[in-house]
Amino acid sequence: MNDSQKYVVFASGNEEYAIKIESILSIEKDENRTPLPHLPSYMIGITSVRGDLLPVLDFEKILGQPEGNESPQAKILVLKTDNLLLALRVKEASEILDLPAASIKELGLIAYSEANYFTGIAQAGDRLITVVDPGAMAHSLEGIKEIFDYMVEYKDQMSTRQ
Repeated sequence: MNDSQKYVVFASGNEEYAIKIESILSIEKDENRTPLPHLPSYMIGITSVRGDLLPVLDFEKILGQPEGNESPQAKILVLKTDNLLLALRVKEASEILDLPAASIKELGLIAYSEANYFTGIAQAGDRLITVVDPGAMAHSLEGIKEIFDYMVEYKDQMSTRQ
């Protein structure tokens, strides 16, 4: 029995993170993003991917790094969570790794609400890769419910105009 799963590995600062591949709809170039004023600093705008209007969240700003991802290699991970689609800007999406379940150790940080989206640490050779749950991450962000309510309302308004 194969107890491994595929993960997309991406970088933030000097650290590596991974999200299960089934949570990722696509990996896009970071382009055609429209900034919106008066939003939390982690939300850097909206983008349209295949007709879906998505909020763009900057992973480095979520981690508390004020400068964010301004590298030319920056990518947009289009993520699906339980009831949300979102775009996560990352420094670079470097590879897809097959990680055995035994290589992922649970973190004792689950009770710490600021980091409840870090679900484990995977050891891949001499690399340590932090596993991220995009649904828990989205729900832990301050103001995210209002942002998604706005996105649904905005999309409804746009569809009634057509």
